[in-house]
Amino acid sequence: MQMESLLNRVKQCDVCHNLPCGANPVFTAGALSKIVVVGQAPGRIVHETGIPWNDKSGDNLRSWMGIDKDIFYNTDFISLIPMGFCYPGTGKNGDLPPRKECAPLWHQQLLSNMPHVKLVILAGQYAQRFYLGKKAKSNLTSTVQNFKEYLPGFFPLPHPSPRNNIWQAKNPWFKIEVLPELKEEVNQILS
Repeated sequence: MQMESLLNRVKQCDVCHNLPCGANPVFTAGALSKIVVVGQAPGRIVHETGIPWNDKSGDNLRSWMGIDKDIFYNTDFISLIPMGFCYPGTGKNGDLPPRKECAPLWHQQLLSNMPHVKLVILAGQYAQRFYLGKKAKSNLTSTVQNFKEYLPGFFPLPHPSPRNNIWQAKNPWFKIEVLPELKEEVNQILS
């Protein structure tokens, strides 16, 4: 019952009521989850549909993890918690960064109600900075390249946005070395 009450509190959060599209926390979480995906913040499509990772980034992430939507959206297996729970709006170069209030306000409370979590996937630099702190390398590429240092608890990834296709093209080791390991980790935890 404590988790249900917490989920309702997060869903009703309006700390960022002054956002261009208003407050609309988009996330999923469950007490039985074994994997938590920490992303950046909902984009416009996700804000409008209310479904986390309901875009090309989500398609990429599910492919990287080797799972389908049924598993991805089943909170008995996976929780989807962004660094910023609401769509932050658009800036010059795309969506604005996630709001800084959300993660300190809600993450620890949510995670403390998920005793079965075995892996936290850190999708993007905001999640990596928050969770890895000084253990993160000097840049995202180095952190992802050294992903084994953060196992078994954390698995750092670049953000799966199609905007990062250039990064992937420059770093072919990611598909060859990292993604098979990610799929294996996810498969072992969920089987």
